[in-house]
Amino acid sequence: MAAHFAFFTITTTLLIAVAVAEIRSTQIRSDSRSTIPFDEFGYTHIGRLNLTVTDISFFNQKTSLSQLGFFLCTLDAWVHVFEQLQEGEIHCPLESNFIKKVFTFDQLQPSAHEFSTSFIVSDANQFTLAFANCMPNLEVSMNVHSVMYNFNPKTGQLDFLSAGKTALPVIYLLFFIVCVLLGAVWIYTLYRKRLTVYKVHFFMLAVLILKALDLLCEAEDKSYIKRTGTAHGWDVLFYIFSFLKGITLFTLIVLIGTGWSFVKPYLQEKEKKVLMIVIPLQVVANVAQVVIDETGPFGESSYTWKQVFLLVDIVCCCAVLFPIMWSIKTLREAAKTDGKAAVNLMKLTLFRQYYIIVVCYIYFTRVVVYALETITSYRYQWTSVVAAELATLAFYVFTGYNFRPKVHNPYFAIDDEEEEAASEALKLEDEFEL
Repeated sequence: MAAHFAFFTITTTLLIAVAVAEIRSTQIRSDSRSTIPFDEFGYTHIGRLNLTVTDISFFNQKTSLSQLGFFLCTLDAWVHVFEQLQEGEIHCPLESNFIKKVFTFDQLQPSAHEFSTSFIVSDANQFTLAFANCMPNLEVSMNVHSVMYNFNPKTGQLDFLSAGKTALPVIYLLFFIVCVLLGAVWIYTLYRKRLTVYKVHFFMLAVLILKALDLLCEAEDKSYIKRTGTAHGWDVLFYIFSFLKGITLFTLIVLIGTGWSFVKPYLQEKEKKVLMIVIPLQVVANVAQVVIDETGPFGESSYTWKQVFLLVDIVCCCAVLFPIMWSIKTLREAAKTDGKAAVNLMKLTLFRQYYIIVVCYIYFTRVVVYALETITSYRYQWTSVVAAELATLAFYVFTGYNFRPKVHNPYFAIDDEEEEAASEALKLEDEFEL
């Protein structure tokens, strides 16, 4: 019984979902799952669900229509429903007093194969829309169109973004403005220090520009969804710039880690291989992200693509650390042989700091942000976005400041005492733990 009514069961039945934000159209074909989740939405005290179902068909004439229907349920409520099912108090989720029954098929008109209904939600909470099929081995086919939104009594407007995401358009716009300001500062820096600018500095500018465009498209995407429930094409631009931003950012980390252009003018063969691994994996990661976003949280392939995305992302994050470790090792060896202990010690310290910052950035944006998404209330889902964007901007600022163009003074000389002190520091320091 417990397995039969598992809420998030994924089977091999055909479920094709076309997600357009909080307006979702889903086709169900010959599906015998006991519970089919469709979408989730964070409601305020004034919310509504508009549900339209067409082309309803069963493959069993002896069907109790009251055992088929749609309902809304919170995660906490589902725990109680699950307990009721296990203890035998009820035999179908539709019988529970913990769910909000939206529509059961015994309300269908005779010989009707479609219906439309509107359901008012007055409880502020995050609800999941699901279909219950309490007839064993009954295969159901139908087309489901759901529209979830909140009503703002102050403005009289509809809000198609979940309660915890309604502030995202403003948040993304603010971060876009910050990125533009950082870009202007970086362009001014490149102009002032143009005699010591390397190719990698222009690459940094490209990453910043793509990040700004990514934020702008995301702001417009969320703004249109908030007002109309659809992205109006902005999601496509967002995916394009997000894809380019992801590839260029990982490439930049690799290039800086190798010291390309400002330490050496070329890449070694092993460093090129890292890029050959990272770039295709980023392509796969972005494809996975698009599929996850477009099929929704309960799409048939959503779980698989989430696993693919996590695996690929972890591999990319690990791969970009290797060039930094190789540079640290090279600098340590050079410091012992070329007689430039002070210079190499400064470079070694910088690359060590960069290694630590990259590790912290990866850990924060992958682990801490995910933890925020998991533990925070549905009303504060925006906090994980703010945390991730602040971490990204901090990483950009650190990278730009520490690897900015610097004017080298040809008359600057390191005296013997400083050189000797640096040599002793290199000899006495413990091996850097990677």
